Amino acid sequence: MPTAIEPMSPKYGARLKGVDIREPLDAATLAEIKAALAEYAVCAIGHDASPTDEQHIAFSGLLGPMERGKEKKFAGVGERIRHPEIVDQSNLNEVGEIYADSDRRLAYKRANRLWHTDMSFFTIRATYSLLAAHIVPAVGADTEFVDMRAVWDALPQERKAKLEGLVVEHSYWHSRVLGGGPEPSAEELAAHPPARHKMVHVHEPSGRKSLYIASHSMGIVGWPQAKAMELFKELMTFATQPQFVFAHKWRLGDVLIWDNMCTLHRATEFDDRGQVRDVRRTTCRERVVVNEKMRIE
Repeated sequence: MPTAIEPMSPKYGARLKGVDIREPLDAATLAEIKAALAEYAVCAIGHDASPTDEQHIAFSGLLGPMERGKEKKFAGVGERIRHPEIVDQSNLNEVGEIYADSDRRLAYKRANRLWHTDMSFFTIRATYSLLAAHIVPAVGADTEFVDMRAVWDALPQERKAKLEGLVVEHSYWHSRVLGGGPEPSAEELAAHPPARHKMVHVHEPSGRKSLYIASHSMGIVGWPQAKAMELFKELMTFATQPQFVFAHKWRLGDVLIWDNMCTLHRATEFDDRGQVRDVRRTTCRERVVVNEKMRIE
């Protein structure tokens, strides 16, 4: 069955009909999915039941080299999901209970409510993220997106000229502290130092230029930090104006795919101490990763 595309907003984002990632896909269907992602940046595929973790992983591998091989971030903490390809973005601990108020992981998860792009704090960046909905809260917990290609297009020409060539430092710990998490230890800082990326790059699937900044952005090479933070604030305020923002309202069984190389996203608030949100993410990377020190959730 050919893939049907149903735009989810006037701006970007589309729901793909006639696709089921739980079944084998032929080359033509996969090409249609990639073409839709290049145009719309964010695509949802609905299912009558959530795909299994194995089906989720198998489909993700068709979109590029996958993130694998996680290591535990907190001493004494077990894993709820055994697959190393799956990032557990739920509010559930290793025995399936909602995090306690005192659980350090809860503060880090809430930092996902800041505008960010997945894994910009790695040298080898994330391309596609695929988030599967297993349990969806009754109220709230939308995921909002911004297409940074559209933001770039809307910037004044004189501003664009000043941004070309700038190199940004991205740090996981920077955004987690901004989001209310604790200061990292010296060991954590050493295990995962900042990564550097161009502020403006060409998004290869579409051939359009895009800004590449987010909550992980902690500095600009050669600039005083205060000046860099002032510029980040200005650009993020511009980028997250209502005309650029699209909110995905989750349906049980949705698999939402977005391109981190041209989008920002954030989780929105919900009662994370009273309602379960079980969403699980796989992530594709620019190229195969070997011997990376640490995987961050």
